[in-house]
Amino acid sequence: MAERISDRIGGISESATLAVDAKAKAKKAAGEDVIGFGAGEPDFPTPPAIVEAAQRACAEPRFHKYTPAAGLPELREAVAAKTKRDSSYEVTAAQVLVTNGGKQAVYEAFATLLDPGDEVLVPAPFWTTYPEAIRLAGGVPVQVDTDETTAFLASVEQLEAARTPRTKVLLFVSPSNPTGAVYPPAQVEAIGRWAVESGLWVVTDEIYEHLVYGDADHVSMPAVVPELADRCVVLNGVAKTYAMTGWRVGWLLGPADVVKAAANLQSHATSNVANVSQAAALAAITGDLSAVAEMRTAFDRRRQTMTSMLDAIEGVTCPLPGGAFYCYPSVKGVLGKQLRGRRPRTSTELAEIVLDEVGVAVVPGEAFGTPGYFRLSYALGDDDLREGVGRLATLLGEAR
Repeated sequence: MAERISDRIGGISESATLAVDAKAKAKKAAGEDVIGFGAGEPDFPTPPAIVEAAQRACAEPRFHKYTPAAGLPELREAVAAKTKRDSSYEVTAAQVLVTNGGKQAVYEAFATLLDPGDEVLVPAPFWTTYPEAIRLAGGVPVQVDTDETTAFLASVEQLEAARTPRTKVLLFVSPSNPTGAVYPPAQVEAIGRWAVESGLWVVTDEIYEHLVYGDADHVSMPAVVPELADRCVVLNGVAKTYAMTGWRVGWLLGPADVVKAAANLQSHATSNVANVSQAAALAAITGDLSAVAEMRTAFDRRRQTMTSMLDAIEGVTCPLPGGAFYCYPSVKGVLGKQLRGRRPRTSTELAEIVLDEVGVAVVPGEAFGTPGYFRLSYALGDDDLREGVGRLATLLGEAR
């Protein structure tokens, strides 16, 4: 008897981050006192000027109809201008595809570039969606492990060791979800030049470009390695920078032929992104960056608080993240110890105990390809952050 679900779709795992967030919200709805560190979204509202632009767009009859599948022409122009302003990387509007959030850009990039069996180098820890999108597109994710001893940064030597004749694409992410790691400009350039010499494509996700702290500096790989531009796809969007996760607007930048092919795919998959959301995104990227500056100040304060509190827990090691809004502590020193009548052997088991015993929701490292870690988002209020990490510290302090 034939299976009801195709192998292609049946093999996809649920998003672990969204699953943890849903479980935490369900417990809250049931009246439980739960603090969630799972979801990767700012706790700030979308800035008023952006909301007002969307409200005006609702009344415009032209936005009540289909618009070009690749995006509103004015938004594609604005994305090109914003890219030059923020990254010193010059592209034309024809090299921009507006997508239904960053996730659609991720999938369409791989679907456009990969043939069955093509390999993609994926430094780990990685965001949960990347390997699933690669597999869905027919590709093969090849994990390249990093850890806290190298600040979660992959070296050229590691990447070269993982490369095979089937390798077609390098996935590059800086700042990183889940670790917050930010590659220094010299290392970005070195990896970009290696990719050029190796004849590889690079898909680089820059969704956290504006969320960097301290001495960390974000640079766009095709800007520092111009000869890579013809084999590079850049992914980005408004979700993180402007607190617009629910508006679902991302984009894909690349060579015109790749963008045209991806736009053809999108024309059959979803057609245009909702016009009201596109109008909001236009207001966001043509405005100033004062809103993100305020958020960044708060995130910087919270990352330092969270890191110091986590690092003070016996058995836990937490490097200070340079970007995004996540801490990625190792909890390996707690695994295997007795904890309230249970003995967790994996970070998944430990995360279940933490949620059950003290009402704190975290995402275990298994979701990101590296068991033995937790991901905690610090995109939540300062009081909840201190309370949640305090509960975690109290519980883990009982491990024997």
